[in-house]
Amino acid sequence: MLTVCKFGGSSVSDSSQLSKVKNIIMSNDTRRVIVTSAIGKRFKEDNKITDLLYLLAAHIRYGVNGDHIWNEIESRYEKIKTDLSLSLDIHKEIELIRNNINLRLDEAYLVSRGEYLSAKLLAEYLGYRFIDAADLFCFEYDGKINLEKSYEKINQNIDRKSRIVVPGFYGRKPNGNIALFSRGGSDITGSILARGLDASKYENWTDVSGILMCDPKIISNPLRVTNINYDELREMSYMGASVIHESTLIPLKDKEIPIHILNTNHPQDGGTIISKSNLENSHLITGITGKKGYYTITVVKDLSAPKVKVLADCLKIFDEYNVTVEHVPTSIDSFSIVVEQNSIADKVYEVIGKINSVNDVVEVSLDTDLALIALIGRNMATKPGISGKIFTILGNAGINIKMIAQGTKELTIILGVNNNHFEKSIEELYNKLVIENI
Repeated sequence: MLTVCKFGGSSVSDSSQLSKVKNIIMSNDTRRVIVTSAIGKRFKEDNKITDLLYLLAAHIRYGVNGDHIWNEIESRYEKIKTDLSLSLDIHKEIELIRNNINLRLDEAYLVSRGEYLSAKLLAEYLGYRFIDAADLFCFEYDGKINLEKSYEKINQNIDRKSRIVVPGFYGRKPNGNIALFSRGGSDITGSILARGLDASKYENWTDVSGILMCDPKIISNPLRVTNINYDELREMSYMGASVIHESTLIPLKDKEIPIHILNTNHPQDGGTIISKSNLENSHLITGITGKKGYYTITVVKDLSAPKVKVLADCLKIFDEYNVTVEHVPTSIDSFSIVVEQNSIADKVYEVIGKINSVNDVVEVSLDTDLALIALIGRNMATKPGISGKIFTILGNAGINIKMIAQGTKELTIILGVNNNHFEKSIEELYNKLVIENI
């Protein structure tokens, strides 16, 4: 039995948190492969080390003195070292980083040092061996991870019985330069290790007791999801639930390695188990999530023109501008293309201009007021009339549904509402579909 454990930034934010981490690891002998994030926030107004490193890179790039940032970073690590009576020479490590950066600003290298130093300290504290992520995770020059090469490196460097700590979030390109996963990428580091070592379980330790059915900023004390399958979680992550990175599932799914999300501060809580099988879940809805800030571009075509060709020509324009298309609702002579505001805001009128030049396009309009809400749940497929209930609930609350999309698997129903109706919609749906059905 082998369990790969990943601890997030809040779990390693100071010496008291690291003490909790050690107790968790030592309480279960299968927890032998540990992944750590960089030091996170200790309190609301605090800084994450990764944010400080990005800020430092900007200072260096524009020739602004960043000594105060270097000092803050060093002091955070130095305090943990002192509190736990460790021997790692933090000042020497920081000086080495500074010297390397003085030779050439390499933002990826600089930002990765947050995880690197956290892992160095944690390895010493646990008495585990440190292995650099750069020696395990192989990236191509285009920034994509090469999984097969990475699995080879993992098996060359790690024995399943060894006790090791690996920094998350980064790897190495063929030329030796550091490459980063996207933010939250330490989750992916852990999942690749779990897959490569054929672990029996992947534990993701954070500051919440699993996945909640709704955003606690919208719903006070929402219910916790005890069991969820891979497909449900991927839908929830994509639509805004941020407990775990959505790409974490990719290495684990076909090997059926379960993920257990747990709370470092309350390890006795049950957390959430994510697995391939449809575990028992009595709730109709597994989760309700979503995001504000979408644009809808609606295209009306000539009545005699073939819709598929016009649509294909328009979609090529979004691809040309590297804008991800979220949804494409259609009718007989028109279609709408839904995109995230952040991906198109600075070029939306260029895109519209190009669409207007497409053959057989009669009219193009833009709606900048759209929020998307996703109702996710494997049990919806067995219950007829769910969409009707949704229309009734929101209609009674005076909320207009601007868009609805549902796949044939009936795993997810996507609703579009005005941005100012986003929170109220989630409240109404949660109360009527979850709380009143308990």
